Amino acid sequence: MKPPSLLMNTANCAIEGHVRDMATTISEVNTSAEDRPFWVAFLLADIASSFTMLSLLEHFGSLESAWTADEVKLRRVLGGRARALGGVLRTRSSIDVPSVMEKLERDAVSVVTLAESGYPRLLREIAAPPPVLFYKGQLLETDSMAVAVVGTRKSTAYGRELATELGAGLAKAGVTVVSGMATGIDGFAHKAALDAGGRTIAVLGSGIYDIYPREHVSLARRIWEQGALVSDNLPDAKPDRWNFPARNRIISGLSLGVVVVEAPEKSGALITVDFAADQGRDVFAVPGMATSSASAGCNRILRDGARLVRSAADVIEDLRIHASAEPIEAQQPLLLDEHERRVLNVLTSEPRHIDDVVETSGIPMPQVSAILLMLELQQLVRNGGAQYYTRR
Repeated sequence: MKPPSLLMNTANCAIEGHVRDMATTISEVNTSAEDRPFWVAFLLADIASSFTMLSLLEHFGSLESAWTADEVKLRRVLGGRARALGGVLRTRSSIDVPSVMEKLERDAVSVVTLAESGYPRLLREIAAPPPVLFYKGQLLETDSMAVAVVGTRKSTAYGRELATELGAGLAKAGVTVVSGMATGIDGFAHKAALDAGGRTIAVLGSGIYDIYPREHVSLARRIWEQGALVSDNLPDAKPDRWNFPARNRIISGLSLGVVVVEAPEKSGALITVDFAADQGRDVFAVPGMATSSASAGCNRILRDGARLVRSAADVIEDLRIHASAEPIEAQQPLLLDEHERRVLNVLTSEPRHIDDVVETSGIPMPQVSAILLMLELQQLVRNGGAQYYTRR
């Protein structure tokens, strides 16, 4: 549970819920693999968004039909968006879609769309997930057990040591390590996961063809041989600075939680933290010396309520990663009585106020309060403050 400073506000929750419903609708549309090239085509036309894709799919039934529709029919869906309509008309007259897909295949670049089962499950849950992902390597179902390790490019020896310990420890536990392949903390976390024989995913702020930074070209090859390079940018996109905040959003979206190892007050890693909080992900930080500018951002988010961690074991324990694969009943102590189980079953991963727990469970307030305290001591419940509780 995050403290108020790391929680989504009510308006953001409403917006995110609406966009998640859209993403779910897209994923439920019965599209075939033959429709995949036209997702790429609309991305080339620069109008590929969850909103646009849903509108086109609902109206035309497939993106192939939308791509080949006449201007009048497209205008009905795109409305007054002259730029969007013009982009489609210009792009479809200048590219050959099969040739585009053939080049991607020759270059061993895979494509997965939001409508396909192979799309990363955790990423699908966020608000407005990217409709198309390009990747080299493999995306596996087991990557849903992933943790992001991020931090500053200007890392210290302390930060590099902790990033290495975290990357290796998580990988040895079967956790996929996600990061942004930047110099510094990101690179050390990736390398440690690879050296430990585990999986790692690098999310790029460029296209798949333009590896950045250049010094990580050999690291990128190792990653796609043992994990995946992922980008929502077109394959030849340059590493422009405005791509990186969107990259950070995907890093947190692919992960159960985000660990910040070292981050100054103005660090891109803290952008990832903001996205993680909005997406309902757990936020962790490694503490640094109070006088260390390299750890100033970490120390601040710890003060604001991020979870303090010293090792991979702390992250694994707090996320209950291995226990999460077991049925909930198997995780509950056998000594819970009927009322205690009733209170526990009312709680979910979303914060609930104690008044809601009382009303839903039908148990008086004094008894509910005592039960919640007992469950918190048994690490089955988290107290988020202000009498809000979540199930761990």
